Amino acid sequence: MSERPCGVEAAFRTTSGRVRGRGAGDGITAVLGIPYAAAPFGARRFREPRPAAAWDGIRDCTAFGPISPQSAELPGSPVWHPGDEDILTVNVWAPEHADGDALPVFFWIHGGAYTFGSSAQPDFDGTVLARAGLVVVSCNYRVGFEGFGHVPGFPDNRGLLDQAAALRWVQDNVSAFGGDPGNVTVAGHSAGGGSVVCLMGMEQTRGLFRRAIAHSVPHAFYTVELATAVTERIAAEAGVAPTAHGLLSVPPQALVAASDKAAARCGTEPVTPVHAFDPVIFQPVVDGEVLPADPLRMLASGAAREVDLLVCHTLEEYWFLHAVGAVREVTTEAELADFADALDLPAHLVDGYRALMPGAPVLDRYLALFSDAQFGEYTTRLAEHHARAGGRAHLARFARRREGARPWHTADIPFAFGNLDAVGADFLIGSAPDAHDHALSRRMLLSWAAFAATGDPGWPALTPDTTPVKSWAVPKDHLTADGTSGLRALWHDVRFDLLRPAQATRPRSRGLSGA
Repeated sequence: MSERPCGVEAAFRTTSGRVRGRGAGDGITAVLGIPYAAAPFGARRFREPRPAAAWDGIRDCTAFGPISPQSAELPGSPVWHPGDEDILTVNVWAPEHADGDALPVFFWIHGGAYTFGSSAQPDFDGTVLARAGLVVVSCNYRVGFEGFGHVPGFPDNRGLLDQAAALRWVQDNVSAFGGDPGNVTVAGHSAGGGSVVCLMGMEQTRGLFRRAIAHSVPHAFYTVELATAVTERIAAEAGVAPTAHGLLSVPPQALVAASDKAAARCGTEPVTPVHAFDPVIFQPVVDGEVLPADPLRMLASGAAREVDLLVCHTLEEYWFLHAVGAVREVTTEAELADFADALDLPAHLVDGYRALMPGAPVLDRYLALFSDAQFGEYTTRLAEHHARAGGRAHLARFARRREGARPWHTADIPFAFGNLDAVGADFLIGSAPDAHDHALSRRMLLSWAAFAATGDPGWPALTPDTTPVKSWAVPKDHLTADGTSGLRALWHDVRFDLLRPAQATRPRSRGLSGA
């Protein structure tokens, strides 16, 4: 419990010891960098997370903890340094509330291609969300090879296991911050959204959360075979055998460098066909143990029907990834055909996008097709499969567009967090925010808060036969029915499955195959 009212010097008692945060304004206390698990290095490297050690006295938790090993340097976010080991921490934004009733809990998982990022990014600050009546929690977890690299004899998906451990910490400790452990919503974007839908079907997280919000979920999951192939590439770059002994001999910073080199080679030597166009080399592994199946199949089976689901994607996901140089340039019809073949897409999709986008350059049609194949259609299907399996699901799309600003990957998150003026947010949203933008941000934030509190974001849920869609836009939003759109008709018979190896040869299938 809190030892005194929320404020600048508030102290809270956790299962490991007492912590002190700092005032974040308007009655919000931010308690940052609380260990939820022991440092995953030394004898614990590549293993499942273990409980954090207890401490005496009051631990100062007024700054974010160290981040997972990575080479990325993000605006306003800490940089990882060799020797930073206490990386498994949570942050809590706790509001004062006079009536004393426990508040809904909003648990955030950052994105970053399963390779980079942290909970300390300015657009993830939980202060504004907490003002809406939530206890907001975010976590750091292992990314890159430390979290998602396949190591023989060690558990796969260590990053997901870290997130599960952080959710167990919430169950044991959030009541001390005024939160209700029986009303937890887990949320994330991009790799964080992919993590959310994985957590929905994992036994390790059963009963740890009641609702889930997943924005821009990528269609990106490995078989053990593909994860092994990636490890072999990285081990070769590091100059060691792809064995547990060889990989453990490589310090984290050298493994980060080897991973970056392996990713850079994917353009000419892809591990999977998709890598030739988007070299994200870390993904959750469908190992049959931590992750029993890919999320689309899990949701279709009803494995998570007791969890309310809210999904959202942006209309032009890959325009941002192209703008920052993260994906290959495609500007000719021949290159577009090669791309469609690499993703095993049926010919009618390429023809259909040409008809839907008359006069559009090849690059725009490529980015539109890539956006829908990897994010938009996959995210939509998660909601539809969940609803058909008996779960409650809501679907939204981010459509805000202004001159010089597209509805692209990541643009929706500063809006939903209420952090349009955060460091770096102007780049993410494509322009400085105006009054319409701030009004949209308030609408999106309140829908998140309402969903976390009650399961109702403010528009109808999907049914087995209907797909209502909320379109977030300026100056006003729209609610439409999705089932008869020309775009969805193109994708109707295209199926999704796990990636295939680049060297594999097999007959053409009807699309991405699977669910």
